[in-house]
Amino acid sequence: MAKKNIVAETSAEEKFDYAKAVAELEKIAAEVEDPATGIGDIDKYIRRADELIAGCRKYLRTAREKTDSMETI
Repeated sequence: MAKKNIVAETSAEEKFDYAKAVAELEKIAAEVEDPATGIGDIDKYIRRADELIAGCRKYLRTAREKTDSMETI
């Protein structure tokens, strides 16, 4: 049975959606934990997870900076 491709590419023009990124990370975690997932697929999922985590960190850092600047006003 072929695995469904859950890895979605995010183009630079698309606005980052934190909730979608977290949902995709949850799907990736489930796929990586599935014994039926092949090593090649795991590598692909891990690379995508790295991209999503970097996007989440940037999003949260920006949100923190915005709230910090609001506190100083």
